[in-house]
Amino acid sequence: MYRTNNLGELNIENIGQKVELSGWVQKIRNLGAMIFIDLRDEKGITQIVINTEELQNKAKEITTESCVHICGEVVERASKNPNLKTGEIEVVAEQIDVLGKCKSTLPFEINTDQEVREDLRLEYRFLDLRNEKLHNNILLRSKILKTLRDRMDELGFPEIQTPILANSSPEGARDYLVPSRLHPGEFYALPQAPQQFKQLLMVSGFNKYFQIAPCFRDEDPRADRAPGEFYQLDYEMSFATQEDVFKIMEDVVPYTFEKFSSWTVEKGPFIRIPYKEAMEKYGIDKPDLRNPLIIQDVTSSFENTEFNAFKGKIIKAIVVPDGAKQGRKFFDGMVDFAVQECGAKGLAWTKFEETGEIVGGIAKFVTEEVQESLKNTVGVNNGDSIFFIADDELEKAQKLAGLVRIELGKRLDLIEKNIYKFCFIVNFPMYEMAEDENGNPKIDFSHNPFSMPQGGLEALENKDPLDILAYQYDLVCNGYEMASGAVRNHNPEIMVKAFEIAGYSEEDVKSRFGALYNAFQYGTPPHAGAAPGVDRMVMLIADSQNIREVIAFPKNKKARDLLMNAPSKVTEQQLKDVHIKIEKEEK
Repeated sequence: MYRTNNLGELNIENIGQKVELSGWVQKIRNLGAMIFIDLRDEKGITQIVINTEELQNKAKEITTESCVHICGEVVERASKNPNLKTGEIEVVAEQIDVLGKCKSTLPFEINTDQEVREDLRLEYRFLDLRNEKLHNNILLRSKILKTLRDRMDELGFPEIQTPILANSSPEGARDYLVPSRLHPGEFYALPQAPQQFKQLLMVSGFNKYFQIAPCFRDEDPRADRAPGEFYQLDYEMSFATQEDVFKIMEDVVPYTFEKFSSWTVEKGPFIRIPYKEAMEKYGIDKPDLRNPLIIQDVTSSFENTEFNAFKGKIIKAIVVPDGAKQGRKFFDGMVDFAVQECGAKGLAWTKFEETGEIVGGIAKFVTEEVQESLKNTVGVNNGDSIFFIADDELEKAQKLAGLVRIELGKRLDLIEKNIYKFCFIVNFPMYEMAEDENGNPKIDFSHNPFSMPQGGLEALENKDPLDILAYQYDLVCNGYEMASGAVRNHNPEIMVKAFEIAGYSEEDVKSRFGALYNAFQYGTPPHAGAAPGVDRMVMLIADSQNIREVIAFPKNKKARDLLMNAPSKVTEQQLKDVHIKIEKEEK
């Protein structure tokens, strides 16, 4: 009824055909004798020619972004446009019908390079999604999801859905709670991940499972993390080791990236980097391996230094090959970045000139003894520059050095182009020091609480908790965490002891994770799994810098849905139905 062809398929072979087309008016050009309309749908653009007085009068009332229906004849275009798939033809209109009129004033222009405030774009997301690049991102996402499903099916993984209304679970973020109408005072929690359910599926005798799982976490948004909800390719395998899980990721992820990107895609097996090594060399547990710079420890080189800022400190260094040619402005800019953007107390530096002379920054504190030590320990050569980060705490020194490394890679254009580099970060610590609600120090899980500790029960009983490693791992791509996973703890005795160290009693475990605890009494196979993030995967393949650009209806930076006005207030009756009363704060 509305169209015989889409707006991206007509060509020279269709000349003389009568066609019906429908789409949105992207541009109107009134040349007096003729009016031209660029008509757009998601397949492309076709030029419409209006050359009769009756239709021209009608066309003058049409606004851009109106939805219209055109009947006409395909003719050869006099002035061809090689940039359009339909650039050899145009359609002479014989009938025009406005299907949906657009307001004469748009909140912003569609398909232009003009900068538009993001909150305005999100408020009018239905218009924003007409933008070709954004629209194609969403279609790309659809194709990627299909590819992931097809590949997992080929590998023998059945797709099984797990509940959305679930129980609260410690996954490292706050839960979204859903009050129960039928059970006053009780709440469901939206799952931060389908963790317990997928483990229960393994106990149930399923050999393996997967799903494109929606996950919900009440955490602050970032450019690479959507607030509130996200999707992951969640999979689990019975009778599996860490290496078995890796093989699946080394198959599915590069396969998907290669299918949709023209960039070079590193193939498996991906390199394995222990967490401790990642922090020492890159200052971060998601290193971008396209950046050739590494962090090295030079504390011993300045053991006898007279430089007060280094005395008694842990000192990290980053050697920049051929960096001595940079001017003072560059070094001052890096110092400003470290202090203003990273919260560092300072950033020391110096240059090793081609002549062998050491100049700039802290050159006067680089004695011959220090110089010799640096050449032996970090391999600095004439023509290089070197940056130093000093701090009392190892973790802080590493993290600051990591931020400086990333910024140096950007400013010096050292990042390898058009390639996806992968690595697994392994051997995460099982526990870390945290603070309780009163600000007192306590031991807590550092990653996934359902992971198997390396060394099992013996390690939990005899080792310092902060020295215990876990069978936990992340997949990292180009500086982004792509997936997390673990070999699961399937032994109830080990489970109770692991939670006990983190401050949970056996009764707490039975109460909060009763299904798992109970199931583990009935013959549980060893199992392991992982969950690559779908949103982040699409973001990387689309070469987008913002995860909101690959989600159809995202929240803004404050976790608000400006289009649907959520979250919003509800009626007193709705609150009454779920047995909730809101206490108003006194002014």
